[in-house]
Amino acid sequence: MPWNPELEELRKRRKFAEAMGGADRVRRQHAAGRYTVRERIAKLADRGSFHEVGALAGRAEYDPTTGELKNVTPSNCVFGRATIDERPVVIVGDDFTLRGGSADAAIREKPIMAEEMAREFRLPIIRVIEGSGGGGSVKTIETMGRSNLPGQIGETKAYFLMTDNLGHVPVVGLGLGSVAGLGAARLASTHYSVMTKNSAMFVAGPPVVARLGQNLDKNALGGWEIQTRAGGVDHAVDSEDEAFACARRFLSYLPSSVYELPPLGPCDDDPRRDVESLMRAVPRDRKKVYKVRPIIEAVVDAGSFFEMGALYGRSIITGLARLDGKPVALMASDPFFYGGSWTADACQKIVRFVDLAETFHLPVVYLADCPGFMIGREAEQEGTIRHGVRVMAALNQTTTPWCTIIMRNIFGVAGAAHQPGGRLSLRYAWLSAFWGSLPLEGGIEAAYRAEIEASDDPAKALAQIEERLNRLRSPFRTAESFWVEDIVDPRKTRRLLTDFAQLAWRVLQPGPRGLAMRP
Repeated sequence: MPWNPELEELRKRRKFAEAMGGADRVRRQHAAGRYTVRERIAKLADRGSFHEVGALAGRAEYDPTTGELKNVTPSNCVFGRATIDERPVVIVGDDFTLRGGSADAAIREKPIMAEEMAREFRLPIIRVIEGSGGGGSVKTIETMGRSNLPGQIGETKAYFLMTDNLGHVPVVGLGLGSVAGLGAARLASTHYSVMTKNSAMFVAGPPVVARLGQNLDKNALGGWEIQTRAGGVDHAVDSEDEAFACARRFLSYLPSSVYELPPLGPCDDDPRRDVESLMRAVPRDRKKVYKVRPIIEAVVDAGSFFEMGALYGRSIITGLARLDGKPVALMASDPFFYGGSWTADACQKIVRFVDLAETFHLPVVYLADCPGFMIGREAEQEGTIRHGVRVMAALNQTTTPWCTIIMRNIFGVAGAAHQPGGRLSLRYAWLSAFWGSLPLEGGIEAAYRAEIEASDDPAKALAQIEERLNRLRSPFRTAESFWVEDIVDPRKTRRLLTDFAQLAWRVLQPGPRGLAMRP
C-alpha cells in the first residue's frame, strides 16, 4: 500500500492523544475515583458512536537533528460527535490529566468549534467539565510569555457561543471534579447541570479566597450542598455513571434543537384512568400541609417525572414529564415550604424553567397552591416583588400552551400569575380550591377595624365577619360568574391533562422564539 508510512504516522500520533497526560496522571485520576475524559465520553455516548474531531492537535516535539517526531502533548480538550439513544449530539470534555484543564494546555479553537458544530448542525451539546475548563492559570503568564487581556477576540467568541447556544439547542453540563473560573461559567450556562457529590464549583478556588480571609476547603466553599441550594447547579449525584444517566434522561424529553418538536415517547399508562387518591390528597383543614410529589406522580405517565432543581426555590417543584407519551414542562407548588409562597429564589427558578419550556416547545402544566408572595422583612430585603414581576413578565411572554390545576390556595399578585395573561389557557379548579385577592387572616382586622373595635366582644365580631365572608367565598359562587371556567372532580385530573397535551400537540410549531433570525 503506497500510504503505509503516513498511516503508521497517523496511528503513532493517535496513541499520543490517547495517552492523555501519561500513565501516572491517569492513575492519579482513577485513584481519586474519577474517570478520564475519554472514559467519560465512552460511557455517556452510545457504544462506538464517538467520532473525535481534532485528536491530533497538541504541542509536538521533534528531534532537532533528524526532524523526527519524538512526542505530542495533546490538547486538554476532547470533542466530537456521537449519538445518545441513537440521536446525534456533540460532546466536549476537559482532560484534567493535562494541566488541570487550564489554558496552558488548551487549544482555544477546539471548544469553540464544538459549540459552533452544535449550533450549525442543530445538535444538543454536553459539556463534561473538570478544572478551569480551558480557563487561565497564573502559570499561563510564564508559559505563554505574556499576560492575557480578558475579552480578546477568541475569548469573546467562546463566551458568545457558550450563552447563545442556550437559545438554539439543549445544553447540558456535567461537573465532575473541582470546577473553577471559566469552567464554572460553562457549567452554569446550561439548561440542565449535574455534579457529583465529591465535586465542587466556584468562581475562584480556596487558595484565592483565602486572600480574603476566608479559609475554606472546597466543599465548604462550593460543594454540592452549597451549589444545589443556591441554584448554581441543578442536581447532585453519588457517581459519574449516575450523572451520565441524568444527562441522557434529560435529553430524552427535548428536541435536538428549537427547529424540531419534542420527541414522543411510548406510553402503556391509561390516559383516561381515574386517580382515587386525589380525593384525599388535599386536607380539608387549610392549615395542614400535604405532599405534592405523589400527586405529580399520579397524574403523569407512570415513572415519567424528571425533577430539576429540587433543593433550590423549594416552594416550587419543577421538572419534565410525559402525558400519554407527550413531553411537558410541569411545575407544582409545594406547601411544605412557606406554604407554597413564592420566594425570591422560587421566582428565579420559575423564570428559568418557563424559558426552557418556551424555547423547546414544551406545553406547561402548573399544579397551583400559591397563597401569594412570601412576606416579611427577609422577603423585602431579597427584593421578592421585583423577582415576582419578572415571573409575571416571563409567563406573559410565553406562547406555549398552558394548563393550570388549582389545587388549593390562589391569593394575591403571585396567585394571579398562575397562567399567562392576554391569551387563552386552560384552567381547572379542584373541589378544595380557595381563592381571593388576599387571605382573610390579617385582612379582616384591617378592613373591618372600626366595626371590630366598636363591638362589645371584638373576638366574637371577628369570628362572625370571617364566617360571613367565607360563605361568600365558595368557589361555586365564582363559577356562577364564569370567573373560573371549571370546577372538577380531582380524580379526573389525569384525563383532563392528557386531553390538554393532545390539544397542545395540534398547535405546537417548531422554530426559534424571540430570537433574531440569522441571515
